[in-house]
Amino acid sequence: MNTDEKIRCPWTGDDPLMQRYHDEEWGVPVHDDHKWFAFIVLDTFQAGLSWKTILHKRAAFGKVFYDFDAQRVAAMPDAAIAEALANPAIVRNRLKIRATVNNARAFLDLQARHGSFDAFIWDFNDGRVIHNNWATEKDVPANTGLSDRVSKALKKQGFSFVGSTICYSFLQAGGVVNDHLVSCFRHREIVEI
Repeated sequence: MNTDEKIRCPWTGDDPLMQRYHDEEWGVPVHDDHKWFAFIVLDTFQAGLSWKTILHKRAAFGKVFYDFDAQRVAAMPDAAIAEALANPAIVRNRLKIRATVNNARAFLDLQARHGSFDAFIWDFNDGRVIHNNWATEKDVPANTGLSDRVSKALKKQGFSFVGSTICYSFLQAGGVVNDHLVSCFRHREIVEI
């Protein structure tokens, strides 16, 4: 039950942090490489876990990964990686931590080749937001042809932990796709941005 009587996407539940994220961030079109990198990092760690778990650890991930500074993460020394593996405030998965460092390097390479990650990611849909009209959570896909293409392209650029489902998650988060349910108060607000 929502405490403020707004109709939201059901995945927010009663959690105030999830509701705030939903209301203020999720699905808002992003045009900032720093935010894109943060989404990639967080969605890498979400693989196999709930978004609620990751969102509640986001501040800790920010501390471990230098406020999601791709240049600093790309140069993360082995000692810092070892500290991350011992840090109970984050998800201590060796493969995901190594993937984050690898993805920071790939992110910087991609920026050098394309000018920005933002230009690269929005080019897949000619800079336009896809506004879906889902009635229920069951209608929302876990991945699409778009996320398949993004996944393939990122893997070709050297990224890891960027399967189609992970890509679809950050496309939703970064507003390339508006997957707020039509009953959600944010659906129309995102359409009108």
